[in-house]
Amino acid sequence: MGVGTAFGKSILIGDQFVLEEVPAIVSSIPFETVCEVERLKEGEGWVLEDNRTEVPGYKDKKKHQQVDSINHMLDVMKIDVKKHPLKITYGGSLLAGSGVGASAAHCVSLARALNDEFDLGLSIDEINHFGWEGEFAYHGTPSGVDNTASTYGGLILYHIKNGEKTWERINLKQPIEVVLGNSGITADTSKLDAFVDAQREKDPALFEKRLQKITDQAFEMKKALEDYDLSTVGRLMTENHKILIDMDLSHETLIYLCDKALELGALGAKVTGGGRGGYMNALTPGKELQEKVAAAMEKEGYKVIRATVGGK
Repeated sequence: MGVGTAFGKSILIGDQFVLEEVPAIVSSIPFETVCEVERLKEGEGWVLEDNRTEVPGYKDKKKHQQVDSINHMLDVMKIDVKKHPLKITYGGSLLAGSGVGASAAHCVSLARALNDEFDLGLSIDEINHFGWEGEFAYHGTPSGVDNTASTYGGLILYHIKNGEKTWERINLKQPIEVVLGNSGITADTSKLDAFVDAQREKDPALFEKRLQKITDQAFEMKKALEDYDLSTVGRLMTENHKILIDMDLSHETLIYLCDKALELGALGAKVTGGGRGGYMNALTPGKELQEKVAAAMEKEGYKVIRATVGGK
């Protein structure tokens, strides 16, 4: 039996515009999807057992995308399931939901499990590539940011420049506590590209002005993280969220959760991931502040993840 693991993620800035060559700052979070691949003694094809804990309805809404993703990965990794029928089992500590890299972790963990079971000898860069291949079914054209965080871990600046994917690590003095609050809305990230294109067509000059502003914010945030200037990181998160709200890329529940976190002392808060549902991310350095914000959201019935960004 082959086993593979992959991290979840949270994006601090740049989430929606990576394909527009806007830099994004993304961190893995210390929760993982675990995939097991087992060869069956008879039959052909593959069967799936998905034991991941989920945001209610997430797995059903993503079922067709999940099947397409697995079929595509088996094809590009040249796994012949007619000769080698498989049982694929998913589990782990990462909640299956929009905004935390659940689809990327699904793909990367499968790539690792297949590599383990079939002794493919893949490098970590090749694992990352096949994880990216699997993301097509979920995102249309994937930027690569989610699978990169899922594969390598840590905190990184991810930037597509002149069509080439690049990334570099951001080193922190110590990890930072965050609270990820779930809106309960499962977003269809495959439709995000068309939505962003519509924004551009509506007002090209304003669209480009906003993208330049987000680019400037991302590079300013990188420096602030390296300097461990958390007040600046938080301010930039909140300012960025205002832009996303104006572009209709947030959601009323996410806005409510961000405002609540800020009222309780979070240094910054914004939607994380594609937007229009999924999670928000509140910067809550220190266990005491993290617990204060998380507990308040839970008291109102929201699901939260207590995590850190910048861990190794």
